[in-house]
Formats: sequence, structure tokens, C-alpha cells
Amino acid sequence: MNNQPRMANPAQILPQAFKGIGSLLAAINEGGLDVKTLELVGIRASQVNGCAACVQQHLEGAQAAGETVERLVGVSAWRESPYFTDPERAALALTDALTRMADAEDAVPDELWREVTKHYDERQVAALILHIAVMNMFNRINVTVREQADRPSWKQ
Repeated sequence: MNNQPRMANPAQILPQAFKGIGSLLAAINEGGLDVKTLELVGIRASQVNGCAACVQQHLEGAQAAGETVERLVGVSAWRESPYFTDPERAALALTDALTRMADAEDAVPDELWREVTKHYDERQVAALILHIAVMNMFNRINVTVREQADRPSWKQ
């Protein structure tokens, strides 16, 4: 398989897009979610979507936030892993549901919604939904242009 980049990242080509993305990320960071939760969600969405550059980016962010190796490795099997709290499991379940929307008739069933809202307040839920959506957007962009995990454009 050819892993050479196809083009520069669209957010770099269209500066207004980069500004908009920056505004979304700033809003998400004001939502009151723990940075470790945000990074775990980023890792999970990126695993599901097969985006190596994003997995790498969020692994680095999670490590910088003090995540353990056990939890980082456990994200790929979070349902069976003993390392996550109930709130983190709810966030990861919502990540899976929103990332795999086409796989279910009711992408976010009421039971999942109740679990998420049991652990997070309205601002945090808003930040979580936006974060999952943005992660999926990044994954789709980066997979399409073949962003490189070992030398991503945002680090150049």
C-alpha cells in the first residue's frame, strides 16, 4: 500500500478552515472535561477509523497528561479492560456509537444517553459530542490525504 501523502492537509490550504477548527477546539476545552478523557476519546475514534496519525497524536497527548501504558493499550478493548471508570466507559461508548453511526438503527439509544448524562453535566456532554465529531472529521481528512503518523504536517 502506498503511504505517501497525497496533498497538504486541507486545513492548511484553506486558512479559514484552520481558524474554524481552532474555535471548535477552544470551545471543547472550555467544556469541563478532563484532558485524559478527551485524549482517550481521540484515541478511540481514531482507532475505529484507522487514522494512524491521529492515534499517534492522541497517544502523545495522553502520555503528556500522565496516562498509564495499561490504559493506553486498554483503549482498543475498553469494554473488557479493568482500567476505566464508569464515566470514561460512558464517554468511550458514546465515541463508538457516534463513530459507527451507520452500524445501528438507533445510533445513540436512550440507555447510552442516560449513562452519559448520569456522569457528565450539560456543558461536558456538549463538549464530548463536539469532540467526538471533530475527531471523526480529523480522521476522515487525515486518512484521505494520507497524513503521516511519524511526521504529521501539524508538527512541521
